[in-house]
Amino acid sequence: MRIAISADTAHGLDANVSPHFGRCPFYTLVDIEDGQIGSVETVANPHFLDHVPGVVPQFIHGQGAHVMLSGGMGHRALAFFADLGVLPVTGASGTVRDALTAYLEGALSGAAP
Repeated sequence: MRIAISADTAHGLDANVSPHFGRCPFYTLVDIEDGQIGSVETVANPHFLDHVPGVVPQFIHGQGAHVMLSGGMGHRALAFFADLGVLPVTGASGTVRDALTAYLEGALSGAAP
């Protein structure tokens, strides 16, 4: 399973979670293997400066993500992700590592605009 997390910096698991998925400068992509953190990759958000509704969910889907963790996102983004088969999860905070751990332990789930 691949999880994407909105991030403020390119510091991988130590980056702070960005409060908004579409307007964050980076995404940390984490592969989960047998419930454990596998490879970690950071990619720049190519739509950071020209955010258009729908393009970021397509980008995240194109990165192979199954889950998108973020501080927040709007109604339309939730619908775009649902259409693409990517599970959106909002309410993430702290570092990417903190948010990822909370999600894997079941303490972070669901999405609300």
